[in-house]
This record gives sequence, structure tokens and C-alpha cells, in this order.
Amino acid sequence: MDSATVKLNKKSIFKKALQKIHAEKLKVFKYDDLVKYMYCPTDPSSLGVIRFLFGMLMLMDIIEERGGSSIDLRWGNPKDCHFPLFSVFRPLPYQYMTLLYGIMWIGAFGIMVGFKIKLFVILFGLPYWYLLFLDTSYWNNHSYLYGVVTILLLGSSATNFMSVDSLLDKSIKNMSVPYWNYFILKFQFFMLYFLAGLKKTDFEWLEGYSMTNLGSHWVFMPFQSFFTGEQIDFFIVHWFGFILDLTIGFWMLLDKTRPIAMLFCASFHLMNSRLFSIGMFPYVCLATMPLFCKEDWPKKLFLRIFKIDHKLPKHETCNKIKRQYTKKITWKNRFVIALLLSHCSIQTFLPYSHFITKGYNNWTNGLYGYSWDMMVHSWNTILVVVKVVDNNTENEYFIDSHAWTQNDRWNKHADMCLQYAQCLKKNLIQDYLNNNPLSIPANEEPQFITSENISIYIDVWCSMNGRFQQRMYNPNYDLLKANWSPIKPVPWLLPLLSKFNGFRKRLKEISEEVYSWSNQTEVLFIADFPGMYLENFIGQDVTNVSLTILEGEVIFEVEDKKSMQSRGVKLYKGDIISIQVGFFHKIHTTGSNHSCYMYIYTKEQENPSNMFKVQPNMYSPFPVIEDVENHLNALINMFQQILNSILHLLFNRPLNLRKKGI
Repeated sequence: MDSATVKLNKKSIFKKALQKIHAEKLKVFKYDDLVKYMYCPTDPSSLGVIRFLFGMLMLMDIIEERGGSSIDLRWGNPKDCHFPLFSVFRPLPYQYMTLLYGIMWIGAFGIMVGFKIKLFVILFGLPYWYLLFLDTSYWNNHSYLYGVVTILLLGSSATNFMSVDSLLDKSIKNMSVPYWNYFILKFQFFMLYFLAGLKKTDFEWLEGYSMTNLGSHWVFMPFQSFFTGEQIDFFIVHWFGFILDLTIGFWMLLDKTRPIAMLFCASFHLMNSRLFSIGMFPYVCLATMPLFCKEDWPKKLFLRIFKIDHKLPKHETCNKIKRQYTKKITWKNRFVIALLLSHCSIQTFLPYSHFITKGYNNWTNGLYGYSWDMMVHSWNTILVVVKVVDNNTENEYFIDSHAWTQNDRWNKHADMCLQYAQCLKKNLIQDYLNNNPLSIPANEEPQFITSENISIYIDVWCSMNGRFQQRMYNPNYDLLKANWSPIKPVPWLLPLLSKFNGFRKRLKEISEEVYSWSNQTEVLFIADFPGMYLENFIGQDVTNVSLTILEGEVIFEVEDKKSMQSRGVKLYKGDIISIQVGFFHKIHTTGSNHSCYMYIYTKEQENPSNMFKVQPNMYSPFPVIEDVENHLNALINMFQQILNSILHLLFNRPLNLRKKGI
């Protein structure tokens, strides 16, 4: 054998050795190994307890946040405006909506007791997602979360412990469940915390502008001896909240840090239950914290409480060190894990998908649901003007922004403003046709629209995170002719005036000084765009009204009642002018720059008997428990409405619907 052949054989042997080493390394990352890991048999007890608690909390959520106790107010008026995610979704007639709530409640009850889990998850989940898609103005991060958890329960084996199914079918009682049943729920709640922490890296949160005036609340009593209210807002609410959200999931994954992490996490959720009106969300988070514990914790807790010396059964088919499934895997196992990985990818991508759904972006990105930017943005709205113009007569009419709406969240979203304009047009035209316009005498001016040829404009004045009050939309844009697309920026949206962010500290100082004068003095800060004007009326309920120009140039215009003509005064930065009450006035922003100004005024003396009301049981950390009577009354109200609807459908019994405000 010549030297060339020897060299060739050596190269071939060396190449095969490298390929073998490479194959051994790749073997660690084989997809089937991941499938085996996910299908490791695991104790079912923790999953069973969490399923029970989730179902129980959903029973209460249906009554409260889903509107079960007020179905007639939410869905009883066919003229009410709703804001569906997709236009194909329409509310059913009231009597069928009540039946839908009944089906959803039965589904949640089935989840709680663990009976025919797949059937009852569908009975709960389908109506739940239908209601969620039916009105995006009610969207919350936790509402979206509940819907996702429902989908994840659909494929789980959550009835192998503490369920009716396990009592009826002894073969599944205490049977092991695949580890992925825990993994996917653990992933969902880990991302709940972690993504909320990532969203809090926003400048608004870290600088302490998102949540203010919380430091005086009684839940912060342990800190009030050492910190001022402002320091509590900044260090405890903002920075500690940011660090907790960002890291708590990691601490709860580790055995050594889990006990103290769960103590902090539980305290955090109990505090939130008292600080904010967020329904069952804190309690769902409390109920799902055990996902991060050992899967057999309920059995160990039971044995410890009752001091029973008994060893728990081990799952011999699972290597606990590597969590590897020892049975042969099938295509179905691989497909399930592929679906789970797809779900994880989607849930990671959605909170950052706003560069695609540009039409839903306003001053904040996207709809408030899957974004997890919880409490990062706070709003203060002072004025919403809805103007209808009859183009035939050029008459203008102003509509109460609460007319035919259930809440005021819609006016912060351009897509919902567009939906409201279309709904308003439909209602106005229906009224116009019902009022028989041909019967109006020719010599009388019509009291409302005279045709379908109308335009609708909206002017929303609000402040985000302590900034100036400013317009959100172009008030001269006809929404009935709006060109809106879910993937294009909103053309009538005005920009947030971030150039004045530096004023926020000064605004706070001015406010503190004004409030120190008396309990009745108030201040209002306004910023406006060049070429636009604010029209305002000062009522008789305030006195000592003054206008101070902080930036820019304006013309202050007021109507002279004697001459019935308007007169204008040019004002510059630093100028102060008194304003007479009982008159309309306009403030025109002139020149090429934005204007900033403030009103200072004194309110009428408040009735002392209405001040300093203390809520009963305000120091209880469990409002769910203290409100048992209210929950029971709400449940009774819901079932009464369901029963009345059934009697109406069967025997044509009249429906008694409440009206808003009654």
C-alpha cells in the first residue's frame, strides 16, 4: 500500500470520526428528545387543583367583568354601539344573549367540578371568545389571558384528579398526565410576568409617570413611615413593580428561591386587588402560582396537614432526572408538541406585532389585550365633542359622547371612533325616518338632521401620563369618509406632543402650589396645535378664573353680549388674563408653534357631609370575600334574566329590561 493510499485512508477515518462526533452533538437536540421530555408522566394533582380554582373564578368573572349581572344593560338596547374586532360579529337579540351567558356559566361550572372537560371547556370557551371579539372596548390583558388558558385546558388531562370524571371512571383516577400539560400553562403565566416586565422598560414607567398618587393608599402603610407618597410611587410602585414582573418568573422556577418569591408574588397580587378594579385577575394569578411548584404538592400538603405517614406513588416510566418519556413516541405526540411550540412562538410575537397592525396604533401601540403593557399608560380625559353636521342645511348638532355607548374607552382608539361614527349615523338616520320629516312645516327650522347627507366629527381632549391636555384627533376630519386600514397608520390621528415632556415636572410644581392655596383651587393645563382653537364655556359653578400663557402665541376671543360681536386679544408667553364666567370664549393658536396655557379657577365649596367617606371593610385584603353578598345578588340577577328569557321564548312572556342610569 503506497503512502498516498495511507493518507487517503487516514483522511477518511478522520472524517468519519468528525461526523460521528458531530452526530453525537446533534443527537442532544433531536426533536424526538424534546417530545419525550414533554410526554414524561407527571403527577396530576396540581393540575386538578388549578383547574378547579380557575373554573370557580370564571364563575365569578362571568357575573362581574363579562357583564352577567347586567346583560340587559349591556346587550338589551339594539341601538347601542359595540366595537367588534371583525365586522362579521354582531350581538344576538337580548334573549339569546342571556342564554349564551347561561351556557357559558354551565361550561365554567363543568370545568370547576371536572366533568366531561372537553365538552364543558367548549361550552365555556366558545361564548367567551365570541363576547371578547364582539366588543373590543372591554378588552383587558387578563380577559385575553382567560381565553388562552381555556384553549390550553381543552387538550389537557386536567380531570385525572379532584374531579367528577375521576370518580365516575376509576381508570383515570390519579393517572399520570404528560408534563406538557404543566409546561404550556407554566409558560403562559411566566410570559405574563416577563412580558409585563419588558413592557415596563418604557421611559414612562421607569421615570415614574405611569402610576401616581398611590403612595397614600393603606396597602403601603409599612412603607409610609420611611418614604413619602412620591417616593413610594417611584421606588415601590414603579421600580419594584418593574423588577418583580421582570424576574419573578425566574425566581419561582428555582427550588431555593421559590418560597420567598411566592411570598412576594402573593403580596403583589393581594395589593393589586385592593388598588385596582381588575376583577378576578389577582386571584387567577394567585390560583396559578402553584404551577411553579412540584406537581404533587397537593398530596404532600394533605399528608402533612393530617400527619399521615404514607409514601406517594412514583412514576416508574419517567426518568425524573432527565424527564424523558421511555415509551415509543408516535406522530401524534410529535404533532402535539409542534402545536405547543407554535403557540409559544405566537404568544411571544403578538405583543410586538404592532409594526404590522398599524391601524390599531394610537398614542400607544395596539389594542389593550395581548400587549401586556399593564398600567404603563394612564389617561385623563376632560372633553369629548361629537359633532354632527347636516350638509343639506349646514346646521350643527352636538351629541353626548355617552349616547349609545357602554364605556368611554372607545374614544382613545381611532378604529373604535370610526365604528362609533357609523353606528351613530345608523341611529340618527333611523330616528330621522321614524320622525316623518315630510311633516315638518316649511317655515320651521328642523330640530335635527333632514337627510342622510351628514358628516360626523370628533374632538377628544385628553392627557397621557401627566402631560398637557391636548387633542387626540383632527377635529375637522369627517369620520364617515375616513380612509382606515388595519395595516396603515391612522390619517386623522394627531401626534402626542412629546416635545413638552420636560414640562411635566414644572406642571407638577405649579399644581402643588395652586392646590396649597385652598381645597377648592384647581388648575388645568392645555396644549394645542397651530391653526386650531379651543372653544370653552365657563359655568357659574366656578370663580376667579384666569388664563396664563406658558408657551407660544394665542388670540383670546370672547363674545361681547352688548354688541353681540366678538373681540380678540393677542396674548404671548407669560401673559395672564381674567375670564368672566357665563360666557363662551375661544383660544386660537397662532403662528407656527404649538401653544401651552393653563386655567386656574376656584370651585364652589363642597358639602362637608359628603367629604371623607370611609368605605366599609376597606382594610380587608380579600374584597372577593367581603363582597359575598354583592356576588350572590349579581348571580341571582343573572339567573333571573336567563329565566325570563326562557319564559319569553317559550310562552312569549314580556321582557323587563332596565335602562342605563336606573
